[in-house]
Amino acid sequence: MNSQIEQWIRTELAGLYGTGVVTEMSEIIRLYEMYDGSGQSWNPVTDGTYTPTRIITNLIKKLINDESRFMVGRSPEIRIVAQKEGDKAAAEQLQDWLDRTLSGTFWRKRLLHGVRDALIGKRVALKLTGAPGKPMTLQFAPSLEFVFEVQDDAIDRVTKCIFFYEVTPENTTDREKQRIWRQKYWIEDGRCLMDEGLYDGYGKLLREDSHRADTGLDFVPVYIIINGGLSGDLSGESDVRELMDSQNAYNRAKSDDADALKYNMFPQKVFVDASQDSMDALKIAPNAAIDLQTEPGLTGGRAAASVLESTFNYDSRLQHYLELLRQDMYSLLSVPQITKDTLQGIGVSGKAMRAMYWDLICRCDEKWADGWDEAIRWMVEHLFRMARAYGTALPEIDYLVDIDHLYPLMDDEEEERDRDLNEVSRQARSRRSYIQKWHDLDDPDAELKQIRAERQLLEESWATGLE
Repeated sequence: MNSQIEQWIRTELAGLYGTGVVTEMSEIIRLYEMYDGSGQSWNPVTDGTYTPTRIITNLIKKLINDESRFMVGRSPEIRIVAQKEGDKAAAEQLQDWLDRTLSGTFWRKRLLHGVRDALIGKRVALKLTGAPGKPMTLQFAPSLEFVFEVQDDAIDRVTKCIFFYEVTPENTTDREKQRIWRQKYWIEDGRCLMDEGLYDGYGKLLREDSHRADTGLDFVPVYIIINGGLSGDLSGESDVRELMDSQNAYNRAKSDDADALKYNMFPQKVFVDASQDSMDALKIAPNAAIDLQTEPGLTGGRAAASVLESTFNYDSRLQHYLELLRQDMYSLLSVPQITKDTLQGIGVSGKAMRAMYWDLICRCDEKWADGWDEAIRWMVEHLFRMARAYGTALPEIDYLVDIDHLYPLMDDEEEERDRDLNEVSRQARSRRSYIQKWHDLDDPDAELKQIRAERQLLEESWATGLE
């Protein structure tokens, strides 16, 4: 987010939510800049005789991406479980509708990006959209693109949410030419109303797409997911913030290391009483001859050349310091440093890998418990409610939403696959669910249809052979 939209937000929101909102947004912009590397800069101290090296090794981005990929790189399996024996068929109907709906929303990609935004910017908003006769959709909005209010600090009961982002075709400082899309949801008399329109940089309405439009819902279709924090915290914490000091120290140490190599490891040639002409004709090349002449008019002088050997010795303490900083950053996010040397001698069993990733597993489990599990359950429930409100006939039964966290511990996959296949054979899991989980298909129904067609063909061929 650039300064233009930040100024617009200041004008639009400061009176409603106080200057604290704008101040925090400036902080969040800083967090995103640290993540993408643009904020990892400093003014090196120099006497002007040389240009200090500035190396940026963006470990923050790598670690945040590693953490998010481990948590949801394999998106969780969501299962509708009937509470009564007679409702199993209805639960399967709900499951089929949910699977089809999520497959059409780029669910896996958006979930990964949503988790990543929460890790960086403290929180994200999960927003559901839909209309009669149109498919349900969902998206995650980063913290820089919304403000919200909740009922009695209950994060699952949003009473107002304002979304905004810049759609200016080009970066301009002319606020009359700036374009900000704004969408507002709020509850009034038990109904969810919506305003939507396009504004300029001064907050002037240019085009109104909807005004006090009744969404047909009795809830704001938004859930706010808070990253970390304590009870009642509606702001959250950034995983980036924990890494910033170590990242800056790491970059500066590597840069100093590069300068030490550049300026101290090579010997220096020393010339005494040499003429300017001979110095100008000096060639530095293998087997090059030097026509060294004494400076004319110099009494008692005699030109001489020598080499001042460098006493530079690469200090292992610097490498140790860099490694300690790197280890600290990995440790702060509980991400293990796995190398070939690490794996040698321990085997690559599922138990060994799980042990190495145990701290990260616990960290991700904590984030699921802090908000992501409840967010997904809320999403499922309110997708059903929204679909019914817009005319889709879905069964109403008592059900639970079971969520399996599928961490990418590859050596456990074969065992897990066999377990799931056994559930299919015992009719405890549908074939469709198995195919969707393990074959990563956009249309598992088509795969099931093909399987049935091939089975019928084989049965007919077998029957023909017996005649």
